[in-house]
Amino acid sequence: MQRETGVALEVLPGEDEARWTFLAVRRWCGWSAGRLLVLDIGGGSLELAVGRDETPDVAASVPLGAGRLTREAFTSDPPSRAEVAALTERVRDEIAPVAGRLRAAGRPDRAVGTSKTFRTLARLAGAAPSSAGPGARRTLTAQGLRQLSAFITRMSGPDLAELDGVSASRAHQLVAGAVVAQAAMDGLGVTELEICPWALREGVILRRFDMLDGTNGDDRSAQTSPGGLGPLTTHRARWS
Repeated sequence: MQRETGVALEVLPGEDEARWTFLAVRRWCGWSAGRLLVLDIGGGSLELAVGRDETPDVAASVPLGAGRLTREAFTSDPPSRAEVAALTERVRDEIAPVAGRLRAAGRPDRAVGTSKTFRTLARLAGAAPSSAGPGARRTLTAQGLRQLSAFITRMSGPDLAELDGVSASRAHQLVAGAVVAQAAMDGLGVTELEICPWALREGVILRRFDMLDGTNGDDRSAQTSPGGLGPLTTHRARWS
């Protein structure tokens, strides 16, 4: 590809994914959000980050993506109770040491979930539909997630795809995504996640604009957010 296009592709390290997703969430929520805890479930990995500035104090990535776990852990659709139970135990064990590092960094003022998986789970648990716009406040509670998980683990991928807000291409991954979401929330002591519409893509764009403008990405006096409804620096305002 590089020979044909002149573009060299690079794989973004997991911790950088966590940092740039954190940047996007910070810009969306604004400085008034205080210390943020950010969770992002992707297809191949789970990213976690916590901090008070635009660069997190702790950023981590673990190979617990919804697509990866669906391929590795489930042999039937819907998965058997034994498979779900085994995956739950595995995910809790892998998250535990990372969750310990994040909890040691300090209690967050706001916990945020981002990614299609969290948005879908929140929608199924009663959050506003996409037609309400990105500014609508959406949350996912631990109790709501537990109730939802008990329901969707009994459904096949095609049946899940019939539910409002579920993408047909991702429906088969939803059970594994719910397992990861619940294990992460339990491990971090989170009872409610606010859903943020900005994630890695926006973080990469914002980081690129920071580099082009020569800013350091930590100008608190000039910056706030679409979610926080305050002034942004010029380059940020174009993306609000």
